[in-house]
Amino acid sequence: MKKLSLLLISKRTIIQVAIAVVLYYLFTTYHLSLWWLLLVGAIVGIVFGKVFCRWMCPLGFLMETMMGMSPDNKLSQMYQYHKVGCPIAWVQGFLNRMSFLKIRLNTDTCKSCGICDKQCYIATLEPTKYSLYKPNLQRPGQSFSCSKCLSCVAVCKNGSLKYSFKK
Repeated sequence: MKKLSLLLISKRTIIQVAIAVVLYYLFTTYHLSLWWLLLVGAIVGIVFGKVFCRWMCPLGFLMETMMGMSPDNKLSQMYQYHKVGCPIAWVQGFLNRMSFLKIRLNTDTCKSCGICDKQCYIATLEPTKYSLYKPNLQRPGQSFSCSKCLSCVAVCKNGSLKYSFKK
């Protein structure tokens, strides 16, 4: 299961493009209302949290591509700006705290190495407020901004971070 999740995380961009193309095709071919996309986004948000931006959104893919082209990574702070006008990002961000699947830390196996925080774009922007492993700080995965890219889960060497249902 761990290998499958790491494979999916490593192929996230490909999955994002494939889903974006399918969504574009469905909405242009069948002239679907964007209300359907918002409804599906809300349902997906209840189960997975805010995954649309990093796993399905064509604009999210374009923003990530542009950020990757910046040699000194100055564009990385712009990632949140394209979400300001997106109602799916609002709904799913609100549902991050209530979603069934969450990023969970096993404190028994965590070595507090901090690699996960260095990978997390939320923890790096606000290190005094958010951390995946430090006690007394908020968990980025439950914040409005977390788009569940799952990079933190992928870099955790001993598997202390998992994206799973509560046991």
